[in-house]
Amino acid sequence: MNAVDHAGYERHELLGRQVRDIASRGEGELMAVTHEVHTDGRVVRVAHIRPVSGVEWSTAVANVQTAG
Repeated sequence: MNAVDHAGYERHELLGRQVRDIASRGEGELMAVTHEVHTDGRVVRVAHIRPVSGVEWSTAVANVQTAG
């Protein structure tokens, strides 16, 4: 896991690059990776992807790979 800033954003190596979400098969730019802390104490890593249309979606970081 990469370093996380005070706001919960991870410094992921694919930020700003074109990626593919293997779950939805969608492609776009990786805008952010956040950490969500759930009530049971576990931390979930969430990738935020923006396609050309501009409508972002989120997916598990494990679903993200470089596009192309």
